[in-house]
Amino acid sequence: MNINQEFETIAAISTPIGTGGVGVIRISGDRSFDVIKKISNKTEFPAGKICHGWIMDNGIKIDEVVILPFKNPNSYTGEDVIEIQCHGGVNVVRNILDVVLKNGARIAERGEFTKRAFLNKKLDLSQAEAVDDLIHAKTSNFAIQSAKNLSGVLASKINEIKGEIFETASRIVAGIDFPEDVAEPEYSYLNEKFEHSLTEINRILACAKSSDILRQGIKVAIVGRPNVGKSSLFNALLNIDRAIVTDIAGTTRDVIKENLELGVGITLIDTAGIRDCDEIDKVEEIGIEYSKQSANDADLILFLYDSSVGFTDEDREIYNFVKDKPNIIIANKIDLLPENKINTDKETIKISTVLNRGIDELKVKIKDIVCDFSPEDTEFITNKRQQACLLKCKESLERALKASKKEELQDMIYIDVKSALLSLDEITGEVITDEILNNIFDHFCIGK
Repeated sequence: MNINQEFETIAAISTPIGTGGVGVIRISGDRSFDVIKKISNKTEFPAGKICHGWIMDNGIKIDEVVILPFKNPNSYTGEDVIEIQCHGGVNVVRNILDVVLKNGARIAERGEFTKRAFLNKKLDLSQAEAVDDLIHAKTSNFAIQSAKNLSGVLASKINEIKGEIFETASRIVAGIDFPEDVAEPEYSYLNEKFEHSLTEINRILACAKSSDILRQGIKVAIVGRPNVGKSSLFNALLNIDRAIVTDIAGTTRDVIKENLELGVGITLIDTAGIRDCDEIDKVEEIGIEYSKQSANDADLILFLYDSSVGFTDEDREIYNFVKDKPNIIIANKIDLLPENKINTDKETIKISTVLNRGIDELKVKIKDIVCDFSPEDTEFITNKRQQACLLKCKESLERALKASKKEELQDMIYIDVKSALLSLDEITGEVITDEILNNIFDHFCIGK
């Protein structure tokens, strides 16, 4: 963001473009009230009072709207804000935005409303990042977890740890600067404080893996020989006819991907049947190579075989290729077998894609594997940037603890303690570079 633009009045459409019940145009900045007075048939907009009127353009009525005025600092951005709720529709909201821009506002940049909220101390940086997580959450579970950070759960914990480290740092500095009046803290005291802070940081970092899974989701690949029902299973899990299904071996010649929610976001991958046969053509050969690559990249393998044929040597060869990854063995086509011939192995999921039998059981099994974390694992949700800051803080405190245990000079210990504090300040935004700040908000949508 150009610093000269930073306090200009900005505007953007804050709802998705398209046909809908309501569209919202948001205006923020010192001239927000001047702009709305120019383009509305109303002249007074008491803060906190809902207003009804028309948006006008040179005397022409554009749309009948509801106007929500907010006076600084009591707004999302901490500035004067006007929100115009109009009828949904591509042309309606664009026409109103054009009128707003002609009368004193400029178009907002990506994430500029939330960036201003951060700069005006309405949100700290971890809460601002939670806004983006909430908007882009792929699952309801992650949306709920993101809301925790927006409410300040992570920020509160970080500030608690910072407070403890700051107190320790203050006692070290006092002992160094005023040796005649204040005694240096005992090394046993420092050891205890550093160890406690490290324990709390490790509590947050212990949630990193589950945070990454909830945010990014996982890849689940369906793997097996040709014609064992991979595409049928793919369709059954999605509950749509997405992949072509025939009884001809080699029908699937490319990798097909779709999204599925089972507690976390899942990228479900239907792969070409893996076989070694002189009859395959160049296209199928490429598809098989893609299948092997998809299996390598996947976080979980659904290994499928035809129970009416049995677990063949070809099946075993393919399974040996994927067995070192987390996997579920699935026996398909049990509808072609009498009950007494169905595999009784408890670790094998028995299904029939024709009868839709066993699909719900398979979904439960997948969910048990991909959501294998406790409430403690999701106590704190962090992103990669925050995790990197926590690791830097941890390294600094570990150096300080090591030096304290050796009873080294406390002014040297203080250097690492200060470094730890700066790392935590990066999480909440007290210390941040323009490059990092712009990188964070460039991922936002325009209008947020």
